[in-house]
Amino acid sequence: MLTKRVKSRIVGDNKTHEKDTGSAQVQIAMLSRQVTELATHLKKNPKDNHSRRGLLKMVSKRRKLLSYLKKHEPSSYEKLIKKLELKK
Repeated sequence: MLTKRVKSRIVGDNKTHEKDTGSAQVQIAMLSRQVTELATHLKKNPKDNHSRRGLLKMVSKRRKLLSYLKKHEPSSYEKLIKKLELKK
């Protein structure tokens, strides 16, 4: 679970305009942080299948958002991939 402080920092780093909280860039960054935290949890708890299912759903949603961003804003997509160190 992400704290309010972590979420606000992620939004501040990835927002496209002053009041932006739900753009694809912000959502992808938020999901990426949640995926990394859940992956570390699953390394410690390999039999936690409920969390594994949640992780797969998050990864799928992030992939869909990335494909949307690549299609509609290719320059933003490239910047975000480099910033978050994700694979293409």
